[in-house]
Amino acid sequence: MGILAHVDAGKTSLTERLLHFAGVVDEIGSVDAGSTHTDSLALERRRGITIKSAVVSFALDGRTVNLIDTPGHPDFIAEVERVLGVLDGAVLVVSAVEGVQAQTRVLMRTLRRLRIPTLIFVNKIDRRGAGDTDLLRSLADRLTPALAPLGTVRDAGLPTASFHPHPEEDADFADRLGQCLAEQDDTVLLAYLDALPHPLPPARLHQELLRQTQQARIHPVFFGSAITGAGIDALAGGVTQLLPRAGGDPDKPVSGTVFKVERGASGERTAYVRLFDGTVRVRDHVTLQQEQGSAREARVTGVRVFAEGAVARAGSVAAGRIGQLLGLTDVRVGDTIGRPGPRTAAGHHFAPPTLESVVEPDLPADRAALHAALVQLAEQDPLIGLRHDEIRHEISVSLYGEVQKEVIGTTLAEEYAIPVTFSATTTIHQEIVVGTGQAHETMGEDGNPFFATVGLRVEPGPAGSGVTYRLGVELGSMPHAFMRAVEDTVRDTLQQGLYGWQVGDCAVTLTHSGFSSVMSTAGDFRRLAPLVLMSALRSAGTTVREPLHDFRLEVPARALGQVLPVLARFRALPAPPQVERYGYLLTGEIPAAAVHALERRLPGLTGGEALWESSFARHRPVTGTPKPPARPRTDHNPLHRREYLLHVVRRV
Repeated sequence: MGILAHVDAGKTSLTERLLHFAGVVDEIGSVDAGSTHTDSLALERRRGITIKSAVVSFALDGRTVNLIDTPGHPDFIAEVERVLGVLDGAVLVVSAVEGVQAQTRVLMRTLRRLRIPTLIFVNKIDRRGAGDTDLLRSLADRLTPALAPLGTVRDAGLPTASFHPHPEEDADFADRLGQCLAEQDDTVLLAYLDALPHPLPPARLHQELLRQTQQARIHPVFFGSAITGAGIDALAGGVTQLLPRAGGDPDKPVSGTVFKVERGASGERTAYVRLFDGTVRVRDHVTLQQEQGSAREARVTGVRVFAEGAVARAGSVAAGRIGQLLGLTDVRVGDTIGRPGPRTAAGHHFAPPTLESVVEPDLPADRAALHAALVQLAEQDPLIGLRHDEIRHEISVSLYGEVQKEVIGTTLAEEYAIPVTFSATTTIHQEIVVGTGQAHETMGEDGNPFFATVGLRVEPGPAGSGVTYRLGVELGSMPHAFMRAVEDTVRDTLQQGLYGWQVGDCAVTLTHSGFSSVMSTAGDFRRLAPLVLMSALRSAGTTVREPLHDFRLEVPARALGQVLPVLARFRALPAPPQVERYGYLLTGEIPAAAVHALERRLPGLTGGEALWESSFARHRPVTGTPKPPARPRTDHNPLHRREYLLHVVRRV
């Protein structure tokens, strides 16, 4: 079970309360005091936010619950991404004070798209300003109308606030629940109409609520407070009675997914694995299959399992459980163990990062250590990419936001003893191939100083496909080392296209190959391939696309006249304003590069009353002449290095 929420909705506090309710801990940890059981990193305790997902196991009513506490801050969405593929069910936490927030909507859309059974827990009913009836309307309007409130709140906004489940004999509740269930299923609708003027029997209502919840068609809603404990017993009952049990057969072939990788003090990797089928034992040999399709064997040297709020060594871990596997030296997040699991092929659930920053060590002698440390961090964060410029000796890190940049900097300083400085954050653009182009250089002909023949064709690929490399020559036409040199160089060269941005969604085909058995080396192919590729790319042509965000902006009526001109200056494209109770609702698209600047302007324009949320939507072509990156690496681009390279070769 995953617990998900927008930051500060009380997700980690709810985890602490559930541990206490289950009898695992005697004292409830505090986020403010840095004493929670799942926020184990020193940085998490200091900042009071969850950065890494954490696993804890406990028993509720005879059922073992494997709970995964996830980060709520959008900068750490990669942690949530990898957890979604291993969940049987989820609890989405919403603050009764702040209500539905930007990350809440993103998470709910994803949970519904993946059809993960989800309960909604409205937290902080004891806080001043907490809502119940109005909040339910907001949940229906902004999350989903497929909601089933299972109780009422008394004394909302007071320390004595409490949650009271509706009794089965409550005819009004039975009628409302019947209507909710009937809206999702025609069979239930017919039964509901046949039973009028009486509600459906309680047994039928419970049966349908269970079925539709486990099919992710309806979402039961509970209210409570993680601080006071109000409503926790009802939520715990909902977890054990409504969310589906973990399936899987321990006697079947092994099938599991790695959703988290940690490194110990000496660098050894610990893989967090959800097993869907089979049993993994110490000294077993397992097959690790990467998302790209490559497979390899690895030997398990140790197993740990989660139980009663702790983790302990064990001889095996079986289907339906989460375990830590040791000894898998090359394991990466997203790897499949054995056969693919039910959501292995689901792909990425959230948008890729749209920001980038160059990171430099404060001490030049730390440059190699910085690269090694960032590679380790990237292994634990698949959505975070690194770009290494060997010419300028720069490393660029792709990011989701400024908080993540601060956390990476602090982690490098405290855990790796490498103080660093980041450049100003810039927006990542995409460079897309628009046509088909090809070029080749033949060994021995004028203009080719290398002992190699390389021909390449570049053409557009499907959206989201990345870079696809194909062979248009016989596999045995060259030694494997030369073939590998060409492919690796093609992928490296496409890190910077004609306009300086990374090239994606294209297919590159090797059309010509040749070598000298006496003189050729892999270095000849590594030097020639970029020149051929860039000539083919120039022939094909590229266009630059910028990321766009969908936005939703609520403003008071008096501020509409000031907000609209500012949106225009930031190149936003709003739809016609919609009149709402609070003023106006504006929706539309805005370039990602303008989001942070607009967010800083809105409080002054609206007297602090604006409600803003945005999320990545798509890319669109840049109008006019595309601008290069803020720190273009023109000396790395083979188009600018060709004459220099030829000059060096001629002199040699």
